[in-house]
Amino acid sequence: MSHAFDPPTLATHPRQRRLCICADDFGLHPAVNDAVLRLVAMGRLQATSAMVGAPAWASGALALGSIDAAHLDVGLHLDLTEYPLTVPARSLTGWLLQGLRDVQVLLREVHAQLDAFEQALGRMPAYVDGHQHVHQFPGVRDALLTALTARYPGQHPWLRSTRPGGGGLKPYVIDALGRRGLQHHADALDFPQNRRLLGVYGFDADAHRYRHHVDAWLAEAQDGDLLMCHPALAPVPGDPIARARCQEFLVWSDPALSPSLMAGELQLLPMSQMLKG
Repeated sequence: MSHAFDPPTLATHPRQRRLCICADDFGLHPAVNDAVLRLVAMGRLQATSAMVGAPAWASGALALGSIDAAHLDVGLHLDLTEYPLTVPARSLTGWLLQGLRDVQVLLREVHAQLDAFEQALGRMPAYVDGHQHVHQFPGVRDALLTALTARYPGQHPWLRSTRPGGGGLKPYVIDALGRRGLQHHADALDFPQNRRLLGVYGFDADAHRYRHHVDAWLAEAQDGDLLMCHPALAPVPGDPIARARCQEFLVWSDPALSPSLMAGELQLLPMSQMLKG
């Protein structure tokens, strides 16, 4: 039986659309942390994914720890390409090709990142996803599920599904990198997942075009979907999507976005609350 998001019956909730908006890359830089914290305070975010090896994680974790976990899902953004803790960083292609050969090495890395998360926040992550979606790669997936099953028996965090929820080619490319395999194994081990992933685009939009994307994602969101974003208050030095991050923050922090967020019976909630029923 599938343990991906199981929507309520239409007879009970004829128009219910619950959505979780998640900011990735918390800990990457103070400009990212500050953007996320501001958007959380505005009620625009219900989840954020933490890079526990990144330069601004330690300082950012202090602020995250003061936020009620009932209002914000904080997850581990498993990172193997920029700031891993025990293994050399590799490209996505490197992990895709070599991951199955390095499951034990990856298992140590996953445990190290989970340790760092727990030490900083004093609790397990509400969920796990992957920087650049690496969590769904076959070898990485195997190490991740092994670690989570051992550490949190009977209390599994939810996992990000990359099932496409929008148009264009990129969502389907991401999906093809391992979504079906992750879903199969997650179902077998009773790990819940979001329904679909929204928010995928080419990081090439100005604020006007990105607002158009956001309006479309909000309009097409289904009950149990996850919408990811990558905001920052200022450019992150050396970051290939630095400009896009700033444009995203402008849109998500704009008071004029409120009507779109409230349209069509849309309810914003942490994914963990939806998955509890």
